[in-house]
Amino acid sequence: MVPLLALTLVITQISALEPGDSTRTITVGDLERSYLVHVPKSYDGSKPVPVVLVFHGGGSNAGQWVRFCGLNETADKAGFIAVYPNGTGKKIEGYPEDVLTWNGGRRQPGGNDALLQKVDDVSFTRELLDDLAKVAKVDAQRVYATGMSMGAIMTYRLASELSDRIAAIAPVCGPMGTETCRPKRPVSVIHFHGTEDEAVPLKGGKGKLDVSGTDFYSVDHSIRAWVKANGCHEKPTTDELPDRVDDGTKVIRKTYSGGEDGSQVVLVVIEGGGHTWPGREFGPELKVLGKSTKDVAANALIWEFFENHPMKPSTTQRASKQPTTNLP
Repeated sequence: MVPLLALTLVITQISALEPGDSTRTITVGDLERSYLVHVPKSYDGSKPVPVVLVFHGGGSNAGQWVRFCGLNETADKAGFIAVYPNGTGKKIEGYPEDVLTWNGGRRQPGGNDALLQKVDDVSFTRELLDDLAKVAKVDAQRVYATGMSMGAIMTYRLASELSDRIAAIAPVCGPMGTETCRPKRPVSVIHFHGTEDEAVPLKGGKGKLDVSGTDFYSVDHSIRAWVKANGCHEKPTTDELPDRVDDGTKVIRKTYSGGEDGSQVVLVVIEGGGHTWPGREFGPELKVLGKSTKDVAANALIWEFFENHPMKPSTTQRASKQPTTNLP
């Protein structure tokens, strides 16, 4: 019995995550799925820490997103674990990196494998969190999700269908991919969107840069849906954030408060902003996406919002009167 216990302890020590970067692979249904993990320098396994899931855009992958959004630096400063799930898809001949997508619902860029193959990315996220909890001390009340474009659409689906695991979300440049949301508990939302986004228009419809021809829901549709779901006041307070840099953009924040369990819905509008991650610079090949404001850093605002919106342990589940939406 003693040797067996010793062997168990050794295995546990070997499998536990340490500060730094790693890749983990799990099997969900018939698919082998993977995700990247960045454990902050301060992590020592002595206490549970928050987790931020970061969903890449359509046609991208987790590795690209680590470089693109810069959240690892925020994770090191704030002490949370940053997790970058990989979507599903196929390699394209002549293209060096994986081109992956998410199944966030019907109203998202069409023709992608995840939607056509009815990939269950909600179950993948649930299994990912279960797997992560085996190798790291995770604060289950502080698990959050952010993502851009199709990744943002995926976070909205998770907030609706996995609200028992996700405390708050921060979609960037992507609305809901579904007509309605029916979370089991209130989920706070902070949404970032540029008025000059020509890939996923703020007002909905078809984007000039979106080759799929998707007729997107408007951002207003998403905000109104979550204001109602969370029980927030219908009239927001509006403030203009400091115009720190003369970059042709201005930032307006609309905050809908008074929701159940202190939940909020916040819309951060980047006037003059494009299909970008606020505060991040892009290479010349991505200039077609439009301006990225330097007046605010999305990463700082996202983490500040997440810190203020953990899942309340006393939350009453609403599953009986608001069943999960069934989607492809």
